Amino acid sequence: MQHPDPAGPAGSPSPGRPAFPATGRRVLVTGASRGLGRALAEAFAANGDRVAVHHGGRRRDAETTLAGLPGDGHVLLGADLADPRQAAGLADAAAEALGGLDVLVNNAAVNTPHPPAGTSHADWCAAWRRHVDVNLLGTANLSHAVARHLIDQGTGGRIVNIGSRGAFRGEPDHPAYAATKAAVHALGQSLAVALAPHGIAVTSVAPGFIETERVAHRLAGPEGEAIRAQSPYGRVASPQEVAAAVLWLASPQAEWGSGAVLDLNGASHLRS
Repeated sequence: MQHPDPAGPAGSPSPGRPAFPATGRRVLVTGASRGLGRALAEAFAANGDRVAVHHGGRRRDAETTLAGLPGDGHVLLGADLADPRQAAGLADAAAEALGGLDVLVNNAAVNTPHPPAGTSHADWCAAWRRHVDVNLLGTANLSHAVARHLIDQGTGGRIVNIGSRGAFRGEPDHPAYAATKAAVHALGQSLAVALAPHGIAVTSVAPGFIETERVAHRLAGPEGEAIRAQSPYGRVASPQEVAAAVLWLASPQAEWGSGAVLDLNGASHLRS
């Protein structure tokens, strides 16, 4: 004899908790100045959500992102996520400006080359410190601060982390980037278990190469053909393709995917 699940069917709210909205949500997107971050902000805004556009040092680019968003009620917020106080302050500022929070997308990251054979020890240590401070600790500290707001609201929520294919296949010229993204995947899975009782689903995506301004010179240069050939589709991802997946993971229907790491690499790297 089957007994009803006290939490209700997959995707339904737990008893006593308001339904998680599909639109009109309060969304914080980090690193939204350009590239994937801009595409993420645009996708949520087009969905009818209000977006807090975060920037680190690219304020002018972030202003361009903000100006191009459909709808109204969006805000611009700056913070250095390597600073734990600023990370916590960003969560508070976003919640105040938007009247609460429903979704966090941890997109901000640094990715500077530091090949072990060609990098001095001082530069190697500095690269690792910066990657850990921003990519891992910034994500962890901001996720904690946002989770506190979501718990206090009692309405559930979503946290989506932008990881990387490099966490699984390695990045020989960017080892700290790959290592911190692997840690972000593990962090997301731990948070998924810890925050599920509060109706908060946590997921990660692991994109491959994405066509953004930051890597345009590589795609246009001599290595561009080899990069595109990594995928059997013979191309790289558009930011909009990744943003569409993130938008779904942040939806009410995706709650049962909590803890997942979604590969988005065009079959360029298949893991068992």
